[in-house]
Amino acid sequence: MILLTAILAGMASGLILARVQKRTWTFPPLSGVWLVIIGFLPQFIAFYLPATRPHIPNLWVSVGLLVSQVLLLLFCWLNRRLAGIWLLALGLVLNLLVIAANRGFMPISPQTASQLAPQEIVESIPFGSRVGYSKDILLMPAQTHLEWLSDRFLLPKGLPYQAAFSLGDVIIALGAFWFTASEGKPFRIAGKNIKEAECYRPRRINPPSL
Repeated sequence: MILLTAILAGMASGLILARVQKRTWTFPPLSGVWLVIIGFLPQFIAFYLPATRPHIPNLWVSVGLLVSQVLLLLFCWLNRRLAGIWLLALGLVLNLLVIAANRGFMPISPQTASQLAPQEIVESIPFGSRVGYSKDILLMPAQTHLEWLSDRFLLPKGLPYQAAFSLGDVIIALGAFWFTASEGKPFRIAGKNIKEAECYRPRRINPPSL
């Protein structure tokens, strides 16, 4: 949800900026898009597809989640020269670290989980167990490695959709916003200023030879 919002907001900002500059907004060219598709496939099968998610062992889910993060990082490396990609990669690294440190799942505390589900349901989940078919594992903060990177943030109350997200997710969203808003390259205003500065750079004039 937060990633999709960031992408849409970035596209809207990019379109507005392009309109102000009287040019056409274009989606940045990307390399290795197939890595994103393959990287997202394990998550789709394990978390979102009702026909498959009840039948996949937790061990396979955790391995698939880790492999997914690695493939997305490889995609970021192939596109490292584009604006915003390094922020995306940083967020993925943070998520990968906390997932790898906590049995291959993203940790969430009972306090945070109780904001998303009824208290009695959360209390029925044993500590260290996966929360439903999600990527989260229920852990007390004291039992969580790298707790500050866990799913500990919540969307504002009153929204029709509620979800927990991590610091890595926030950084990924910022990178996605920057990437789409800038069309994968530095803003043209900055580039124009650089070119103008080069035009006015003093040149060395050699004295005439005798």
